[in-house]
Amino acid sequence: MKTLLCTSACALALALAAAAQAANPMATALRNAERMSSSRMTAAAQLMPAAKYSFKPTAGSMSFGQLILHVATSNDGMCHMLTSYPAAPRTALKPTSPKADLVAALKSSWEYCSRALANFTDADLSKPVPFFGGRKVSAATMVLALSGDWEDHYSQQAAYLRRNGILPPTAHGRGTP
Repeated sequence: MKTLLCTSACALALALAAAAQAANPMATALRNAERMSSSRMTAAAQLMPAAKYSFKPTAGSMSFGQLILHVATSNDGMCHMLTSYPAAPRTALKPTSPKADLVAALKSSWEYCSRALANFTDADLSKPVPFFGGRKVSAATMVLALSGDWEDHYSQQAAYLRRNGILPPTAHGRGTP
């Protein structure tokens, strides 16, 4: 009887999870992208040696430290604009702050986005949200901008790592983030 109850409860939980995903495919995809980007980008930040956080591939590029700080700041701002989730106070950092502090800020920004996106649903996609330049856009537009931002900045991290002879997380073989 206990086995039947457990099996039934597990089947119900799986069915509810599948129904929730089917009901909110875009919101689910965004949360999945956030988890994947968080894993990749945090791993990339940890792979770069502290001495290379000042590395710039060209004079006009951001340093690696600037890039990490930019991603942390962007995560906080864009996830807040999308969801209006209350922002946590942050310690002011500079691109030259210690690597450990920059990585901690990056991790914290991913945790913030995860909390902010937890209750986001597909029904929210048509709502107007604030955007850069004082404009309003649909939440769907912000979702695309946010996920595109993550991919853009991970590709920058990967290029910076490769220029320093370091394989990025996605180049370490199957099953890596």
